[in-house]
Amino acid sequence: MSELAALAVILFLTIVAPLIVIFYFITRWKQTREISGDDERMLEELWTLSQRLEDRIETLERILDDEPTSQRRQQ
Repeated sequence: MSELAALAVILFLTIVAPLIVIFYFITRWKQTREISGDDERMLEELWTLSQRLEDRIETLERILDDEPTSQRRQQ
């Protein structure tokens, strides 16, 4: 009986345990490659903010381009 238990332990340590470790790290690697929902929302908010800031800058440039150059030089 002890020979059977020793064989089972050897098989577990040489075949099953390495497979468990390999599958664990494959799963972790796949999870880190994906963007989480929170990260996706944050990126969307940053994109929206950048678009709003770009619109503001364009508006300011348009306003400054419409002003006479003499007023721009005095400021």
